[in-house]
Amino acid sequence: MTMKDIASYIDHTVLKPTTTYAEIKKLSEEALQYQFAAVCIPPPLVKQAGDIVKGSPVKVATVIGFPFGYSVAKAKFAEADQALQDGADELDVVINLVALKGGVWNYLEKEMLPLLKLAHSQGKIIKVIVESGVLNEEEIIRCCSLYGSMGADFLKTSTGYAEKGASVDAVRLMREHLSPSIKIKASGGIRNYEFARQLLEAGAERLGCTASVEIVKGAV
Repeated sequence: MTMKDIASYIDHTVLKPTTTYAEIKKLSEEALQYQFAAVCIPPPLVKQAGDIVKGSPVKVATVIGFPFGYSVAKAKFAEADQALQDGADELDVVINLVALKGGVWNYLEKEMLPLLKLAHSQGKIIKVIVESGVLNEEEIIRCCSLYGSMGADFLKTSTGYAEKGASVDAVRLMREHLSPSIKIKASGGIRNYEFARQLLEAGAERLGCTASVEIVKGAV
């Protein structure tokens, strides 16, 4: 796999709470240089990133309910609506893990359906973050069933803030239990080319990375 090939799978990411405009400018310029799929940035900086990558194939992604997912559904909807108004192309939404661990699966459905309707009505993409590192196999499979049947565009492994990020096993399990139309984004702890390659071979079609430049250089 060449540098250009792997770059096309990467969401070049910075999501730390102290992110500055200077960092977003650098991130966005690197995304243009290396032709990454998207920049993934905090919601308050969507407009700024959009101005830099405007007119290019690079998409602007942001996060909703990040990083813990237990914001009330109305708050997530308001966040998503604002992000789309600001120009976001893709929304990475953290599910309510409190509801999941409590077995309240109907809440998870009611939480996500309005977000999917909102984004899809504008031709935008939803990536559902299930935080696979803190789920057992049964819970991952049930997430695949629920969000796959709802028409999510991607299932995403992790926020990068839990004790465990992306794993090859989780990606393989998700791929096995999702229809081909639902893509997988692996994120969390992807710091070198070899691991990135393994995740793609397991079935991921997008990678969330902060070490994106180092990863693509490792493909040389």
